[in-house]
Amino acid sequence: MKANDDYSVKEVARIFSLEPARLRYWAQTGFVNPSVKRGGRRYYTFTDLVSLKTAVELLAAGLPMQRVRKNLNALREQLPAADVRSLSVSCDGDTILANDEGTVYEPETGQLVLMFTSDALNTQIHDVLSLPAPVAKPATVAEAEKDESPPSAYRYFLNGCDAEDRSQGAMAESCYRRALELEPFLASAHTNLGNLLYRRGDIAGARAHYDMSLDSEPNQAEARYNLGNVLEDMGETESAIAELRRVCTTNPNFADAHYNLGLILARVGGLAQARTHLERYLQLDATSEWADHSRDFLSAMA
Repeated sequence: MKANDDYSVKEVARIFSLEPARLRYWAQTGFVNPSVKRGGRRYYTFTDLVSLKTAVELLAAGLPMQRVRKNLNALREQLPAADVRSLSVSCDGDTILANDEGTVYEPETGQLVLMFTSDALNTQIHDVLSLPAPVAKPATVAEAEKDESPPSAYRYFLNGCDAEDRSQGAMAESCYRRALELEPFLASAHTNLGNLLYRRGDIAGARAHYDMSLDSEPNQAEARYNLGNVLEDMGETESAIAELRRVCTTNPNFADAHYNLGLILARVGGLAQARTHLERYLQLDATSEWADHSRDFLSAMA
């Protein structure tokens, strides 16, 4: 076992035999999030992996994504009160039961036909991470077209994520645009394309794609957070505050949203509210490079 029990996206992808791009997509849509941020990177805790293992098993059993999301939300409400290393998780393909040393949590009732224990997950993590990491072959759009017929919008989206990981911005943009040609309402492709355009300085183009992303998935936190930042850059401060407030309300653990909202509120004179959000940021991410900036702002407002 690792000393700090924090796992990178690549490590978790190996543990569960998932593509890193799929994990990033699930995090982006709020399905299963890595809950630790350190040094500008996000990491999964062991508790996060319990949720992820449950999601993988339920999806493999054929449960619809929305049903899995409902069950995961119910399980997460119980996890903070449980000793996750002695936890047993069971499901019947429709309902989750969590047993913490004889205390059973029943979000919904159901017959037990599928079960895993966190001890088994612990062993799986150790066994997988003790092996050498496999060498991945870089995927290209041409390979995707050769491998899939007809081409999949989601496949292009994943290829775009992989291209971004390799700092191939033009390739990533091409993949996202092809994905959107096939599926115009693929929200995460709009979000990622908006991010590329924003970094390139095309603020109006980025805003348009964030808007389209939110038209498809109004609860996608990343798109709304990025829209708030774009609106602030465009001088629409009140609208930016409204968007960031909504992110902080619906996703209270979105640390960066609290940080940016705190800075904007401090600038426009809302010092009490700014303090609340900057203090919340420090609760969520006390070790990042921005944590010192938050402390400096709080000291200046004292």
